[in-house]
Amino acid sequence: MQFEDMVQMAVDEGASDIHLAAYNYPSYRKNGRIVNYPGCPVLTEEDVLGYIDEVLEPADYLDFTNTGDKDAAYQFLDVARFRVNAFKQRHGAALVMRIIKMHPPKLSQLNLPQSISKILNLQEGLVLVTGPTGSGKSTTLAGLINEINHRDSLHIITIEDPVEYMHDPAKCIINQREVGSDSETYSAALKSALREDPDIILMGEIRDLESMSIALRAAETGHLVFSTLHTESAAKTIDRLIDMYPVERHKQALSQLSTTLKAVVSQRLLPRCDKPGRIGAFEIMFVNTAIANLIREDKIPQIEQMIDLNQGQGMITRKLSIENLYKQGFISKETMEKYSFDVAENAALTGGGGNGNMPGTGSGPAGYKPGGSAPQRPAFQQTTGGGPAAYMKNRR
Repeated sequence: MQFEDMVQMAVDEGASDIHLAAYNYPSYRKNGRIVNYPGCPVLTEEDVLGYIDEVLEPADYLDFTNTGDKDAAYQFLDVARFRVNAFKQRHGAALVMRIIKMHPPKLSQLNLPQSISKILNLQEGLVLVTGPTGSGKSTTLAGLINEINHRDSLHIITIEDPVEYMHDPAKCIINQREVGSDSETYSAALKSALREDPDIILMGEIRDLESMSIALRAAETGHLVFSTLHTESAAKTIDRLIDMYPVERHKQALSQLSTTLKAVVSQRLLPRCDKPGRIGAFEIMFVNTAIANLIREDKIPQIEQMIDLNQGQGMITRKLSIENLYKQGFISKETMEKYSFDVAENAALTGGGGNGNMPGTGSGPAGYKPGGSAPQRPAFQQTTGGGPAAYMKNRR
């Protein structure tokens, strides 16, 4: 099968990614599962290098040859855009192509919780969309930017590596910058953005302390900043952000986050049982006065309970979102039980015998009472950046 035919077939099948690796069958991912192209033999090193040469510019191909990996964007006719990563592996070269639709989605088409529209009314601050790879973070952000583009008259700057969804200006001025071609580094583009009169800055990802610091500074100076992280809940997102700072700056970072962070949308795509495909489960947190106080006082473990108590403000926990999907018949009971609990409480993984409760509905940590305050976690139980190393770091 020719390269163009494989790309076209994956797009027609509604795939999310194409996988082409030496000594593997050519495959694509559909509804979260890997599917081999029918009748295709195992790929050789020469096959894959030819595909990589097809999608990379000559300078990018040289970088791939010299460094062993390269990110880039690729457009296939007028059919689709791709975020591609070429890399070397044990048996040779490999190429992964994430399929991106040609036009950004409308917010109303994404089956998002209605309360997410509250984000559109924000004037400044930091908004994070989080979740594992392939959970639709970029699509959610594209939907939000597209909605703003058609309802407000603002200046939007996106900084991405590479640029994914292409936005045509409607009411807004939209400048999309690609790291590597439009700016030398991510940090340089962020610093420059602050001098380019933006109303909204979209950062493809918060990568390190420097980008985090610039994002917070932009949010503090009257800009609305959107970005992503690979975390699975609001509490773990805050933990991850704080862990970027040296221990002696944690208190300052907590104070800064309590005033600049405005919302966290955590999402994951789950397999549907009513029809082929996947559907999103969400945790949504809006930073009100109570949650801002919890962040400032470093009572992060209590955030999930506070989200649960503020459902009237449009917040929702991941557990409740998943249970609602089950009640509405979108996912199976097995899927609900698999995803609606914390791994640390999973008896099958920890060897515990369980207490007869459905996963995610047990009594919780020792000392926890429904409706009461959640206990503080010891330092070694931090949800991200934890483990013995973090515990020793916190002791020093």
